[in-house]
Amino acid sequence: MEVKYAVHPDDAKLYDTQRIRKEFHSSDLMGEDAIKMIYTHYDRFIYGTAFPKSKGLSLPTYDELKADYFLERRELGIINVGGKGTVTVDGEVFELANLEALYVGKGSKEVTFASADGSDAAKFYLNSAPAHKEYPTKKATQSDANIVELGAVETSNERTLYQYIHEDGIQSCQLVMGYTELKKGSVWNTFPPHTHERRMEVYFYFDIPGDNIVMHYMGQPQETRHIAMKNYEAVVSPPWSIHSGSGTSNYRFIWGMAGENKAFTDMDGEPLQSVL
Repeated sequence: MEVKYAVHPDDAKLYDTQRIRKEFHSSDLMGEDAIKMIYTHYDRFIYGTAFPKSKGLSLPTYDELKADYFLERRELGIINVGGKGTVTVDGEVFELANLEALYVGKGSKEVTFASADGSDAAKFYLNSAPAHKEYPTKKATQSDANIVELGAVETSNERTLYQYIHEDGIQSCQLVMGYTELKKGSVWNTFPPHTHERRMEVYFYFDIPGDNIVMHYMGQPQETRHIAMKNYEAVVSPPWSIHSGSGTSNYRFIWGMAGENKAFTDMDGEPLQSVL
């Protein structure tokens, strides 16, 4: 498991492009028949993938966790961005189609991932945060999500949010998770931008067609930087940073948060003129 340490915003101002990518960006996340995990010291958040193409995969524990099993003191959120698959939690099988989600509560000992068809394999994106209480494992389909329509064609940011794990949806200790999809002709996400000092966030970009890219913007509002994002890549957003993006096509991204609270609207908006 790769480890990323927290960065002070005054230090981040001095980073060049490669250092910014090293500290905040993750590429090559989808490895066939592998589980890949990244541990960030921002709120002890873990993000990664499970890609069971030709065989099932079991969620391991890691030395960094000092735990007998992965979810001994953690909770887990899963969204499938590939073909049909299953997640088995302590013997109970949950079928997940494309863009369906599963929350796995603290104390679950055995979690395995499998694809229904290796030629159209499941691709599971994972988020995990420390947990102090057990909540029941629960699946959600798109029809179960809280759907929020935002933006407009005129501002090139017409988009739909699907909230799965949140204060009025699937209950968790601190994990918040869902995804956003941009409508055709719209390319801007999370704009006008915001920060939230009480939570960190990770964006995972997917369904970016062909050779298109998304330029992700981060940093303090008056000191922004960009990171070029390809398909199946993730970026850590510290509490002091904006998190926004513009693509050469429409796309989707999964957002996962942890921290002081689960209130989706707890954010500090930045007027456009301040991002200069």
